Amino acid sequence: MTAARERAGREASPTAGVIDSQSVKTTESGGIRGFDAGKKLVGRKRHIVTDTQGFMVGAVIHAADVQDRDGAPGVLAMIRHRYPWLRHVFADGGYAGKKLKAALGRMGKWTIQIVKRSDKAKGFEVIPRRWVVERTFAWLSRNRRLAKDFERTIESATAWLFIASVQLLARRIASH
Repeated sequence: MTAARERAGREASPTAGVIDSQSVKTTESGGIRGFDAGKKLVGRKRHIVTDTQGFMVGAVIHAADVQDRDGAPGVLAMIRHRYPWLRHVFADGGYAGKKLKAALGRMGKWTIQIVKRSDKAKGFEVIPRRWVVERTFAWLSRNRRLAKDFERTIESATAWLFIASVQLLARRIASH
């Protein structure tokens, strides 16, 4: 990732990131799964953090019934030491609240900025900062193995997510 960031004229280590989650259906193969009432599906939730270029820096997968604000500390704790300068995160309204801020406060100095959609907007609107992570989900979803969660274990599902991310990164580096 550092080579791709430097080729784009950025510092090697990101200082800001964007967090979001994606709920995906699972197959009958078993393993951990839950019901996401908002999306009305049974499956798993992929929490990812990207840098501001859209490169995935961390991911955690868990049952879909975990709220965004409850899943965020896990993925942020995962990247805490790997990316020591990344301490500012952009997020949607699902990450708002005192509970997440308290959890982040116990993990060190973090700031989270909630980027909301305009109340005046009608229909589709590109939301500043948040579109980056949405685009990354779209890139990852091009991988047929990620269209649905086919894996029995969380570890295997996470590995496939990282494999797809590495594939995107390799293509980006090779094209420059």
